[in-house]
Formats: sequence, structure tokens, C-alpha cells
Amino acid sequence: MLRYLYADQLHQHRDLARAMFQDRADQFKTRLGWEVSVDENGEERDQYDALNPLYVIWENAEGGHGGSMRFLPTTGPVMVNDIFGHLTGGAPICSPLIWECTRFCLSRDADSRVAAALMLGGGEIMTGFGIKHFAGVFDARMVRIYKAIGSSPEILGSEGEGRDRISVGLWEFTEEARNKVATRADIPLDLSRLWFTRAFGSTGQHRFAQTA
Repeated sequence: MLRYLYADQLHQHRDLARAMFQDRADQFKTRLGWEVSVDENGEERDQYDALNPLYVIWENAEGGHGGSMRFLPTTGPVMVNDIFGHLTGGAPICSPLIWECTRFCLSRDADSRVAAALMLGGGEIMTGFGIKHFAGVFDARMVRIYKAIGSSPEILGSEGEGRDRISVGLWEFTEEARNKVATRADIPLDLSRLWFTRAFGSTGQHRFAQTA
């Protein structure tokens, strides 16, 4: 199932949260060789985890972490502006209608549907909160994954070549994309909406400030 948890709610699901941060360390440090910080417990965090972001987490049938993503509004500090702003010509992305999506992570044993399930969760956020676009940074390996899922971004800028290519992208979530992603994830749309509603209520209120 999809869980929607702010950072200050993670203590209610300690094992799930611990597995998420450990899987992030495994993916970004061990498998991809990124320069990220891993603590003595084998968990990967950065400065944006301290800003009470919203996480979308796929919890598998055993209660473990299958995959996750992290969201913050671009009206505050975000990676796409702070670290990768040069890829968009130095013009910051800043709007209450654009959120940043980062730390797209899959556990080693995640099946092929988990990536699509996470994208479906992102789509529920867009629909439920009235968000128009997600911004994010991704590497070359993700291009094939996004295409297979059925939710490819508009590329705003890139640097590097081949497998080292890094891009900033902007996603929208059309009804066609929503149907494709749900089919790929093998999740009925009414069930996906139910998980979102359980987290935020039928009015769909989030905690982030709306001012730019």
C-alpha cells in the first residue's frame, strides 16, 4: 500500500522509516556511488530531510519498505534551485503550484510495479492538492524507467554525457498518464484515491505554506 507521511510522523512507523533511509543508503551510496552522507546506522539523510518533507512510501505486504519519494514545495529550499540551478539558466523554480520530488528510491527486492505505484502516489498528490507540476533532478538511467512507467518529464536542462548525464525535468500528470501508471502498477484508481484520502481527508489539506 501507499503511505503518505511527513517527516515528523515517521516515528509512528519506525521500522518502515529505518528501512527507507537504509535503502536510500544502499541505492545512492552503494549501488550508484553518489557522495551522500550515511550515518552509523547505515541510514542516508541530507539537509532536506530536516525540513519536514512529505514522503510517499510503498509498504509491502510484510510491512517493509519497497520504495519511496520525497516532496517539498519550491517556495522554500529545494535541491533543484540550491544545487542544480545552473541547469535551468540560473532562474529559480519557485511556485506554490510546483513541488520538488527527490530521492526516488527502490529497495533491492522491489518488483517491477513499485516504481509505477510511487508515480501514482505522486499523481494523487498533484490531484489532491492542486499541484500543477513536479520538478526534479534525475540521471540517465531514469529516462528508461520513466518511459516504461508512462510518466516522462519535460527536460529543462542537462549536463554530462552518456550514463553521467544529469537533467532537470518538469512533470505534469494528465488523465492519460494517470491511467497508464495505474495500469502499470496494477492498482485500481479508487484504491489509490482511498489511500490518499485516509492520509489527508476528503478535503485534501497539506501542511506546506501556500505563499511564494
